[in-house]
Amino acid sequence: MSDTKQQAEFLVEAMPYIEKYHNKILVIKYGGNAMLGDEFKQSVMRDLSLLRLVGIKVVLVHGGGPEISQTLKRMGIESRFVNGLRYTDAETAEVVRMVLAGKVNKELVHMLCSQGAKALGLSGIDGRLLLCEKENEDLGFVGKIKKVEPDVIIDALNCGYLPVISTVGYDDEGNIYNVNADTAASAIAGALKAESLILMTDIRGLLRDKDREESLINKVYVSDIPSLEKDGVISGGMIPKVHCCRDAIRNGVGRVFITDGRVKHSILLELLSDQGYGTMFVKGD
Repeated sequence: MSDTKQQAEFLVEAMPYIEKYHNKILVIKYGGNAMLGDEFKQSVMRDLSLLRLVGIKVVLVHGGGPEISQTLKRMGIESRFVNGLRYTDAETAEVVRMVLAGKVNKELVHMLCSQGAKALGLSGIDGRLLLCEKENEDLGFVGKIKKVEPDVIIDALNCGYLPVISTVGYDDEGNIYNVNADTAASAIAGALKAESLILMTDIRGLLRDKDREESLINKVYVSDIPSLEKDGVISGGMIPKVHCCRDAIRNGVGRVFITDGRVKHSILLELLSDQGYGTMFVKGD
């Protein structure tokens, strides 16, 4: 089949999905190893610009762990991790704010604008978006979200902007918090009652056998999560990620997807085709 014919057939297949998502809110979490490489970043930003162009209200929530680690190393500050989470003292929290809300956020905004999107950079501090407290004293200023105030996002969407949100939080004592990007995206999607949330990561999705990509589980009901944990299918680093999916569904998000951000057009394949690409989480039994 010619590429032109394939493209035409994809567009025909995508039409009902475009109609379904028209004027609905879609939250995308983008971070970690899925962000590595400018070519892939440009591809993701192009896809998001396309979704915005066809009338979908896209909200991009991003992390930037590798960029933070590189900056800390250049500054001679050692990166410390406790149970897989970055220990964040006051000095490291300032670096997190500088890297995420400054460097990474503005790079993504610039890429989106160059693709024709009307992008607007925000952080969890702007508009009192992410009010936090300490997750755990052992982690320092790693933020547990107490409240999401989504008005600044809603205002931006209503003005035609594509909000790009860095996961930096605050408290009323003036402290800055490093917030896990999955957690922030889940909380933001729930506060917005988004139609869907996509967590872009560096794996295909939830695998029944972690060493076999062909064992991908395409669809998971929230009620099945405890048994999948008990059976060891959901384990290690997937546990908090799946819990973010569960919490988003419980807070009113229609569907949540875990998909491979290293694959070009994985967002479009997930949203605008019959087969999907990663794992979809939905409410029910």
